[in-house]
Amino acid sequence: MSKLAGQLALVTGASRGIGAATAIALAAEGAHVVITARTTAGLEMVEDEIHQAGGSATIAPLDLTDGESIGRLAGAITERWKFLDILVLNAAMLGSLGPVPHIDPKEFAKIVTLNLTAQAAMIAAFDPMLRASAGARVIGLTSSVARTPRAYWGAYGASKAGFETLLDTYGDELANIGRVRVAILDPGATRTAMRAKAYPGEDPASQKPPEDVAARITQLAIEGFEVAHRERIN
Repeated sequence: MSKLAGQLALVTGASRGIGAATAIALAAEGAHVVITARTTAGLEMVEDEIHQAGGSATIAPLDLTDGESIGRLAGAITERWKFLDILVLNAAMLGSLGPVPHIDPKEFAKIVTLNLTAQAAMIAAFDPMLRASAGARVIGLTSSVARTPRAYWGAYGASKAGFETLLDTYGDELANIGRVRVAILDPGATRTAMRAKAYPGEDPASQKPPEDVAARITQLAIEGFEVAHRERIN
C-alpha cells in the first residue's frame, strides 16, 4: 500500500535537482504532489515522469519572488483541497560568491527575497491548510553555511541563517498547540546545479545524487516526527 495515499504535498523548486527528486519520491508513495518552479518545461518533465510511474501531480509555474504569486497559488490550491500535509521548502538561489564588501545590493536583495521573504510568505499563505491536516510536516532545505560562516558565502549564508530562524520559530510556536511539525535538513554535498555553480572544478560523480536526499525527506514525511527535527544528510 502507498504510504502517503490521500495526502497532499507541495514542493518548491521542483523542476530539477533535489526538488524534482523529492516530488517524484513523494508521488511514488501515493501523495498528490503540487510542484512549483519558474521553469515550465522542467516542471512538465517531472510531471510526465510522475504520471508514467502511476503517480499524480499538478504543476504550478510561478516566480516566488513575485509578491502576488504566492497568494494566487494558495488561493488556487485552497479551492481544490481542504488541507496540506507536506510542504517542502526547497527553492533557493546561490547568487555570486565573493567578499562581503563586494556584495551587490541588488543581487543580495534578490537572494533575501527568494531565500527568506518568500519563505515567510509561503508559511503565512499555507498555515491554515497545514493546521487543517491531521499531522502536517514542513521540511526546509538549508546549508551548513547558515550556522558555520564560510569566506565568500556571506550573502547566501545570511539568507539561510534567517530561513533557519524563521522555521525554528514557526515550529516552536506550534509545538504545543497544533499538529504541524517542522524539520530543517542540510543535504550536504549533493549533485545539483547549485553545487556545480559553487564548485565548478569538482567532479559531479564524486557527490551523492539528489535522490538520496529525496529518500530521506520522503522517509520523514512517512514516519513523521513529534518534535522539531534537524539533521545533515551525508
